[in-house]
Amino acid sequence: MEAPLREPTFLILTALAGRPMHGYGLIAEVARLSDGRISLRPGTLYGALDRLVDGGLVAVDHEDVVDGRLRRYYRLTEPGGDLLAAEVERMRRNVQAATAQLRAAKVAPRPNRGFA
Repeated sequence: MEAPLREPTFLILTALAGRPMHGYGLIAEVARLSDGRISLRPGTLYGALDRLVDGGLVAVDHEDVVDGRLRRYYRLTEPGGDLLAAEVERMRRNVQAATAQLRAAKVAPRPNRGFA
């Protein structure tokens, strides 16, 4: 998996950077990290987790049985952390470039086009 990451994938990796989490915890954390903009459905989350596990970016940390149901916890692997760090750096550079452009646009006088 290469950068740029899709936003849901980026947020899943970000959530797992803090600590191992189970599916419901990941859904809640992704919603929190995105200020509610990203609402993962369980099927979408588990499909993404399967791809991330297959890619070696995420691994199963442990499993618990809660109320008779298996709860699987996932953790970020070292390659997953490396990819997340690379994506953060790519995004930081993009934000830095955009910020510089916006500052330059505000400083440079704009030609008057006759609009009020």
